[in-house]
Amino acid sequence: MEKLVLIKVGGKIVEEEETLRRLLSDFAAIEGYKVLVHGGGRSATKLAAQLGIECKMVNGRRITDAETLKVVTMVYGGLVNKNIVAGLQALGVNALGLTGADMNLMRSDKRPVKEVDYGFVGDVKEVNADLLATLIHQGIVPVLAPLTHDKQGHMLNTNADTIAGEAAKALARHFEVTLMFCFEKKGVLRDERDDESVIPEIDRSAFKEYVEQGIIQGGMIPKLENAYQAIDAGVKQVIITQATEIHQGKGTRVF
Repeated sequence: MEKLVLIKVGGKIVEEEETLRRLLSDFAAIEGYKVLVHGGGRSATKLAAQLGIECKMVNGRRITDAETLKVVTMVYGGLVNKNIVAGLQALGVNALGLTGADMNLMRSDKRPVKEVDYGFVGDVKEVNADLLATLIHQGIVPVLAPLTHDKQGHMLNTNADTIAGEAAKALARHFEVTLMFCFEKKGVLRDERDDESVIPEIDRSAFKEYVEQGIIQGGMIPKLENAYQAIDAGVKQVIITQATEIHQGKGTRVF
């Protein structure tokens, strides 16, 4: 099976000129088939403030009302996405910027209201992997924005980690997929105060032990649970690393 690398980078990396330039040159250096998924939350918050729209967050997640939805659609699908695409074209990478609505790539249902009404936020239900694989085989590099649609004419704000995970699972039918999550640390750390204490490999039994010992805790637990869901769905491996390490293969390998 042909190999494919799917990389998810947070907004912070793609929103600043210096880090974006470095990311794009590292990403361009990766050989073979590849996909990039990006965030852009800080740019959305900044533009919303300039437009006098208040951003509401609950447990670190954005509440997307109708006005906020307009802003995230503009920022994620427009400003951030096209900056990345233009930057990759300059490096000879034939990139194509896409939201979930383009070619019906990713359909979501609006998240049901429970304790919190998240507004126009989508939970992914369907990924058109065959179409995505066709583009990739033609030498096109998809750049996916964190937006989906409900096939009823509405865009939906969708978590970029979720977009990456769902795209990786769907593409696992066509490729041997390595899913790479980039965040601010070099990997999963044995000691969160020591940035060099990266755990190079974690299998399921080690994950269970690390959680029991309190070495892996907080927000890293759901990150790794998501990684194992991806592996259960056929993704070959998940790597958690820093954006500056993507072509070095460093970080924590989850399998």
